[in-house]
Order: sequence, then C-alpha cells, then structure tokens
Amino acid sequence: MTTPLAGIRVVEMTSVVLGPYACQMLGDLGADVIKIEPIGGDTNRNLGPHRNNSDMSALFLTCNRNKRSVSLDLKSSRGKAAAMEIIKTSDVVVHNFRPAAMKRLGLDYECIKAVNPEVIYCATYGYSKKGPYGDKGALDDSIQAASGIAMLQSMVGGEPRYLPTIIADKTTALMVVQAVLAALFHKQRSGEGQEIEVPMFESMVSFMMTEHLWGQTFEPPIGKAGYVRLTAKHRRPYKTLDGQYLAVLPYWDNHWETFCRLCGREELAADSRFTDMATRLKNIDESYRVTGEIISSRSRADWVELLGDTNVPMMVVNTLDDLITDPQLVESGFWQEFDHSTEGRIRMSSPPINFSKTPAAIGSLPPRLGEHSAEVLLEVGMSQSVIDSMLDSKEVKIVN
Repeated sequence: MTTPLAGIRVVEMTSVVLGPYACQMLGDLGADVIKIEPIGGDTNRNLGPHRNNSDMSALFLTCNRNKRSVSLDLKSSRGKAAAMEIIKTSDVVVHNFRPAAMKRLGLDYECIKAVNPEVIYCATYGYSKKGPYGDKGALDDSIQAASGIAMLQSMVGGEPRYLPTIIADKTTALMVVQAVLAALFHKQRSGEGQEIEVPMFESMVSFMMTEHLWGQTFEPPIGKAGYVRLTAKHRRPYKTLDGQYLAVLPYWDNHWETFCRLCGREELAADSRFTDMATRLKNIDESYRVTGEIISSRSRADWVELLGDTNVPMMVVNTLDDLITDPQLVESGFWQEFDHSTEGRIRMSSPPINFSKTPAAIGSLPPRLGEHSAEVLLEVGMSQSVIDSMLDSKEVKIVN
C-alpha cells in the first residue's frame, strides 16, 4: 500500500510548533518533507526535556518526524542558492516567517515562483498581510489574547487566562494542511500553483466564532456574542462522592430523561426549568448546578456502572499521564515506541486518521540537525566539492 501524498515534496522553512506540526502531518501522509533549518537549528530543538545533552528536545521530537533536515545559512549567497535548488524540485513550500522577512531574504512568493512557476507557496504567520497588523510578530499567547480566547476565560473564571495548550498553533496547523491539500488538488486538475496565506489571528477568530458569534450573527444584533451554555459558571467536570471527577452531559432530551430516571429524580424530567433542550439552555446554570449536586451523591465507580451502557454521554476525567495507559489508546495501537539513533527509546502518537487504502504512517524518526544536508544537496545536483567548501565556511551544517 502507498501513502496519500507519495511523490509530493514539501520544503519546510518553519520553527516552533505551527509549521513543524503542519508539515509533520504532511509527512505522515507520505510527503517527502525537507526541513531547511538555520545553522543553529529550529528553536524548539532545545525546549523541553532532553536526553544525552542533545538538541533533540521532547517538543522537537513530537513535531518533526517523517522529515529530512538540511541546515543552511540562508543569509549567505551559497546557502540561499542551495535552498533555491531544493525548492526547484518541490511541489510545496511552507514557511512561517513574516512577509517582510521573506522579502528581505529573497524567498517571497514572486522570487520562488520565478524558479518554480507551479509551486504551492504556503505562508503561515500571525496576521494577514491584507490588514494593519500584517507584519506584527505573534506567538500562541498573543493570538489567544487577540482572538478572544483569553477573555473568554474571564466569563467563567473571573479574569482573562490563556488555555494551557498551544491551541492557536495547532489549530492553524490543521488549516495549513487543509489549504495545502486543496491547492494540491487544484494543481492536479489545472497544473497551476498558487500562493496561500494562513494567518493565525483570522484562523482562530473563525474557529472561535463558529459557536460564539451567537447573537451577533444577525445585523442588527439580537444579543451579545457568546454561546451561553459554554460560558455557564457551573460547566465543568463534576466531583463525585469519593473526590474523583466525571464528565456527564445529559444534553439531548432523551439523555435527560434517562439520567433523571436512573438516578431516581424523575420529577426533574417534568420540571418546567428542564423540560426540553431549549428550556434547559435558558436555565443552563441551574441545570448544571442540579446535575453537579446529583453526581456528588455517588462514587465515580457507581456512576460508571449506572451510566456506562446508557445513551447518556459520560467519561472519566483523565490526567495527561493517564492517557499513556488509556484502554482505548492502548488497544487501538495509538501509542508507538521506537529506538532513535541518538535518543534511545521514544514514544510517539500515531497519525489519528485511519485510511483503508492509503494509510498514514511513521516512516522516519525526527532528524538530527543537518542529518540529511549532504544527501539532499547531492540529490539536487550540487557537487561534493561545493558542499565541502560550504561546510568549511559554515554555510551548511552536516552531521554523520
């Protein structure tokens, strides 16, 4: 069996998480991803737990499998020329530099289109260049602030807070993959490449306001923005009698009826505050409060036994460490272990999408900085003598 993107070459010029995670997904789908890194490497190589004092941190390892690393000084003439030779052979270029920076390097779309007219050029950064924020820098926290995510927390917690996950990076990465796949489909039909812009801010506002546009959906508005069920102060995992936590959501009418019957509170099904989804939404804080009181009356094990085989959505609340041994993930083979050439035994999550004909796969482990520099440069026609000369002048990094 082959992979969905077999034969597609992607040049990645990104760092941190957004670009590396997006390009890792393309690599999982079978693309030949060539990661062009500066001589010092992706900044995330040194962020997080390390083994062997290497530049292979935990965060780098989780975002950079299925890639080949080429380390070049793009500010040098030969380093840039080498990058252009690689780009000439590529189908897709993905970068997360700000527009002005790529223009200064001579790696903007017009320059790259001149050497590869059919290229798909995907730029992903903080804000669309069509607006006044176009050349601002951005990291996940600043995008959480700008897009309303941080202030959304104040509606339930009393003050703005960042989510403890890099939601903007990872969500925008999914949009990068969507955009690249759509552009590849267009290119297959038409032969045309194109420039793509995937800005974090606009991506996250689109993501957030799908449900939270709410009353602002209409013009003039018929209410404030904010989906009231999600901002209810009692919406949280429920604490059980034994001090553990459970997610229980008797959401639809048949869920609510089943829940009330099984817990011996049939009168709540007929309560005028809770008779159907619309009335429960109008009284959402009270609905959540009452549900929480009921859940606190029994142990978690009792609730799992009572509700486990019913239609009522219910799950235990996992810690991050619990996920390593979660029965669903273990039985489905989600976690895979490999022996890395320098890092020893490492754990990785499998590609989460299952294809019956063209499965995604972990074909190669995250590369050391410059591990494939010589290999790739020779592939694109550079001579060994030029590569050796660039190595001497520190315009390329090569590890054996």
